[in-house]
Amino acid sequence: MLSESVPGTPPEVFAPVEVPVSPSQPPEEVEYVQLLTPEGERVENPDYAFELDDEAIKGFYRDMTVVRRIDAEATALQRQGELGLWASLLGQEAAQIGSGRALNKKDMVFPTYREHGVAFCQGVNPLNLLGLFRGVDQGAWDPKDNNFALYTIVIGAQTLHATGYAMGQQRDHAVGDADTGEATIAYFGDGASSQGDVNEAFIYASVFNAPVVFFCQNNQWAISEPIERQSRIPLYQRAAGFGFPGVRVDGNDVLATYAVTQQALKRAREGSGPTLIEAYTYRMGAHTTSDDPTKYRLSEDLEHWKLKDPIERVHAYLTRHAGVEHDFFEEVEAEADKVAAELRAGCLALPDPQLTDFFQHVYVEETPQLAQQRDQYAAYAASFEGEG
Repeated sequence: MLSESVPGTPPEVFAPVEVPVSPSQPPEEVEYVQLLTPEGERVENPDYAFELDDEAIKGFYRDMTVVRRIDAEATALQRQGELGLWASLLGQEAAQIGSGRALNKKDMVFPTYREHGVAFCQGVNPLNLLGLFRGVDQGAWDPKDNNFALYTIVIGAQTLHATGYAMGQQRDHAVGDADTGEATIAYFGDGASSQGDVNEAFIYASVFNAPVVFFCQNNQWAISEPIERQSRIPLYQRAAGFGFPGVRVDGNDVLATYAVTQQALKRAREGSGPTLIEAYTYRMGAHTTSDDPTKYRLSEDLEHWKLKDPIERVHAYLTRHAGVEHDFFEEVEAEADKVAAELRAGCLALPDPQLTDFFQHVYVEETPQLAQQRDQYAAYAASFEGEG
């Protein structure tokens, strides 16, 4: 043992440390910003307020319902062999719609591969998302059109992209007014918080006072690893070590998520620097369609979190306190079904690409080396024609 080779060193210094792992902490035992309870009751918070009316809440309900239906249709398409993979957002609708609706037209979004709800808020055609998972393109939307960057598969890399973009906003003098200025928001998961890229982004954002909001959707599981394997303290508290504020919000509460994100974005736009938001939520489905969550988590946990469903709590509020009639909910369901049907038809009609097309999207201007590689590949592919 190493301790035996170092005179005077107590053996316990080198003893392995056992880190306890327990099921995810029940949400009622977690302190966070909440403005709408799971039962649909409005509550007050001294630091955050939701100042929109019931019409806006009806809009949030519509957004979450349509996005959940899109997600369900995409999952079904993958199961039927029409998509290679799909990363479901089931259970995280409030975190995404609440934060997405807090953005203004100038703010820039850097997503992971699960931010389908934020993409919806930014006006990205859901069919473009499916094209990526179908493998017919590498992301068919222009980030400039909707201020929504391409999906990032490399875990955590988008936080560095976001920080760099936010520093560019500073240098373009687009920061300085809470209402008319620009900000950037970067989405990532609890597992990504352990990546070096994320921590490096925190350092740069803090040192340069970048106008960026780090939005962590803590859905309790980094694939099959629980949050207890990611951090010994609540994730939002990590921000203090980097010198900027952090806040934890009930990620299943769309009103609270909107209010917290809105305040963080205003802070960034006015030039007060970064904020870390931890949206405490739960991934009700699999990590992706290639995952089997029954192998690593308890069904009791899932049933417990179903009672915190983000859509059902808004439904409860609208029916019990806002006087919304049943016709509204039927109209929303019909709209969601229509969007899903159009999405399915559009997905099945997506044309298969020519493999040489991918060479067109490497550089803005084609280089001689790239042209040579394209021609060589085309000749190689042509050599197989007529065989079989």
